[in-house]
Amino acid sequence: MRKRIGLVAKKLGSSRYYSDNGKDIPVTVLQMEPTQVIGHRTKEKNGYTAVIIATGNRKIKNISKPVRGQYVKVKLEPKAKIAEFRVSEDGLVDIGANLSVTHFVAGQRVDVTALTKGKGFAGAMKRWNFAGLEASHGVSISHRSHGSTGQRQDPGKVFKGKKMAGHLGNEQVTIQNLEIIETNPEEGLIVVKGAVPGPKNAFVTIKDSVKAEIPENAPFPAGRKRLEAEIKKAEHEAIEKHKAEEAAEAAAKAEELAKAEAEAREENAKKEDKKEDK
Repeated sequence: MRKRIGLVAKKLGSSRYYSDNGKDIPVTVLQMEPTQVIGHRTKEKNGYTAVIIATGNRKIKNISKPVRGQYVKVKLEPKAKIAEFRVSEDGLVDIGANLSVTHFVAGQRVDVTALTKGKGFAGAMKRWNFAGLEASHGVSISHRSHGSTGQRQDPGKVFKGKKMAGHLGNEQVTIQNLEIIETNPEEGLIVVKGAVPGPKNAFVTIKDSVKAEIPENAPFPAGRKRLEAEIKKAEHEAIEKHKAEEAAEAAAKAEELAKAEAEAREENAKKEDKKEDK
């Protein structure tokens, strides 16, 4: 089974998208910053196959020496976010390759992962949606308490996992089977139907859905971004090819014209010979 890499993008926020039939679709807009492949994991060396990508920009002074050396090794500028994706053996992408949002296509299903908003220490009602105690006489100021937490002398303790007050949010959450509505390669935008976890400007990981098949028109092993040098080279090749075709057409026309002139001269010569014979 073919397995592709994923992408990392920033969450810009929520919006709405109007389909061709006028339907109002709630969407989340993600923006992918310049992203490059910085390393591989292979079965021979690491026991599994994976691709490491990096995105965003970061100052060198804010990076540790070991991580800095990793970028120096592949001759790339430091990035803000590093992610690793397990892939099939034929899904490796060249180191230094620039990735594009064209990696995903409209209508494709994806799984989106991010850290949720951190909300600090929260009570049991907010954290676990408890109803609280009765707001009547005799409860005093304990209306929002979670009530009893244990049993009697036996077992004489609070069991692990008991729903109590504590830290809320800032945990990794994955939303599965979201739909890609549209991609914009020029702006690096990915428009996803529905809600995506995390606050604004949070890094979001997008992968092919495990519950749906990869579309046939999705690029494999990855959607790459065409660099300006590649675009100029392609334009130059197209211009040269056009010039060569024009030159070939002109040569063919000149040859036909020369051939027609030669035939006309031969006919004139034959006519003159006939006149002389008479």
